[in-house]
Amino acid sequence: MRKGPVSSGVEPGGQRDANLKIAIVDESAVRAAILEDGLREAGFAQVSRIEETHNLLARIYAMDPDVILIGLESPSRDTLEQLFQMSRVVKRPVAMFVDQSDRASIQAAMDAGVSAYIVDGLRKERVTTILDLCISRFNAYSRLTTELEQAKGALEERKLIDRAKGILMKAKGLTEEEAYALMRKTAMNEHKKIAEIAQAVITASELLR
Repeated sequence: MRKGPVSSGVEPGGQRDANLKIAIVDESAVRAAILEDGLREAGFAQVSRIEETHNLLARIYAMDPDVILIGLESPSRDTLEQLFQMSRVVKRPVAMFVDQSDRASIQAAMDAGVSAYIVDGLRKERVTTILDLCISRFNAYSRLTTELEQAKGALEERKLIDRAKGILMKAKGLTEEEAYALMRKTAMNEHKKIAEIAQAVITASELLR
């Protein structure tokens, strides 16, 4: 299944993106019809319904939607947990429409990565607004997550490089600048990242202990 940001439901000029694939997960034909009508009236042509949550993850993977809309009446803890597990795995915008809920369920939904959790708010005229909100929140969260992962990666690389510099300084009697220059030159010659050279230095040092 594809990952990463999802294009907004609205294209430049205010036109709806008819290519957006939307999955509706709802056992209630009445509730699902409200969602479908609201989406189709807004110009979304690729709308499919999953009528039951049994083997839901496999169904979602087979469909590969851009956005998932879930409708529930008064969900049980087991049902919510299955839906939340699906939300964590598929990494797509998920909006949940529930007739009844409680604070614990709402918090669990947010923790699971559900982008929009709507209680007693299923109206045909609100569907596209909620869809846009869902996609916007998902993309914002995805950007923050990516930036955090990049920051963590940069920090880990810096730790590797600093450790490797210390090993080279001790083994070869180099200054910190000379040790870094040596790794940088080696990285350039071997067409690798400095962090890869640093890891090789650390691995070699550990083998020679």
